[in-house]
Amino acid sequence: MPTCQNCNRTWTWKQTFKKSFTLGSAIICPYCGANQYVTTRTRKISSMITTITIAVIMLMNVLFGPSLLFFVALIAATPTYLGIYPYLVELTNQEEPLW
Repeated sequence: MPTCQNCNRTWTWKQTFKKSFTLGSAIICPYCGANQYVTTRTRKISSMITTITIAVIMLMNVLFGPSLLFFVALIAATPTYLGIYPYLVELTNQEEPLW
């Protein structure tokens, strides 16, 4: 679970899940109200997981033809990823560039 870099309090899964849908780049700590930012490492891991999942499903469709099984796999992968994502989040006090 992520820890606020300002107050050093660990967020719950529910708080992290809710805050992950924030439109801005800053995430407000539920305890101290400080702006927190998702680290570059977390953003890269998140994008790699998404890209690999989509690539594997597309590759399976090319190799074995379109199938309802692969569509169901994509539907099943989405909530699994959303459930695991809060455990991957790391926070920082300053916004970091992606590259």
